[in-house]
Amino acid sequence: QVQLVESGGGLVQAGGSLRLSCVASGSIFSISIMGWYRQIPGKQRELVATITSGNGVTNYADSVKGRFTISRGNAKNTVYLQMDSLKPEDAAIYYCMVRSGGVSYWGQGTQVTVSS
Repeated sequence: QVQLVESGGGLVQAGGSLRLSCVASGSIFSISIMGWYRQIPGKQRELVATITSGNGVTNYADSVKGRFTISRGNAKNTVYLQMDSLKPEDAAIYYCMVRSGGVSYWGQGTQVTVSS
């Protein structure tokens, strides 16, 4: 079975920073894409950022470009999301995603709260 565990969420003031981590474990192989999504209260889950496992090509939602940075850890089953200049509208549950064999696997989410 596959398990994705997120960490690093918490409460931060507007303009502050957080670094989210995700570690995948279990029977998962040939990962093609790793990424982060978020769900803001009252809205559907949306893409934040992705990174390809092969060449490290990144993709960001327009709303976070220039503020968030996605990266892979030394371990290929690890992905990070560095969030800078956080805004109240960034508050959400952030979910890690790993895609392998045409299947997307999801973590349980980590709460990010931004106070104004």
